[in-house]
Amino acid sequence: MHRGQKARAISIRQVTAAAALQTNEYEHGCFTMTSTTVGSCLCGDVRFEISGDLENFFLCHCKRCRKDTGSAHSANLFSSKATLTWISGLDAIQIYKMPGTRHEKSFCNKCGSALPSVQLEGALVVVPAGSLDSAIEIRPSAHICFASRAEWDARLDDIQKFNGLPG
Repeated sequence: MHRGQKARAISIRQVTAAAALQTNEYEHGCFTMTSTTVGSCLCGDVRFEISGDLENFFLCHCKRCRKDTGSAHSANLFSSKATLTWISGLDAIQIYKMPGTRHEKSFCNKCGSALPSVQLEGALVVVPAGSLDSAIEIRPSAHICFASRAEWDARLDDIQKFNGLPG
């Protein structure tokens, strides 16, 4: 896909509603719970479900991820087993792929919210943590590309914290 190209259904793994329901699976000698996680964009036009386990949760500090998010780092969940199903808003999904790299970002073309994507020719589902509406149990696994972090992203534990807006 090239810059500004719309998402096509062919690049999205689809599952039936029955398959998206919570199931028990036997793996490596024990039962694991596979669940459905739901999410949406800020304007609500795009809604999706992730069926299956989210394996990793990384906070990436690379320059590309900082530019993508306008923040100190991205917060993305990764899975080689999960399935992404679009519930609504497929026509509002835009994909930007940085030329000459594997870096890509899916987003709502109405509100700009980051959205999940299926990458590496269908081998990996990448889910921006902030796009999820469901609570998740997985916590961030690691800060990655930490040496590339913004210079102002240090010693943040000692700054003021507010439960709402300041003032």
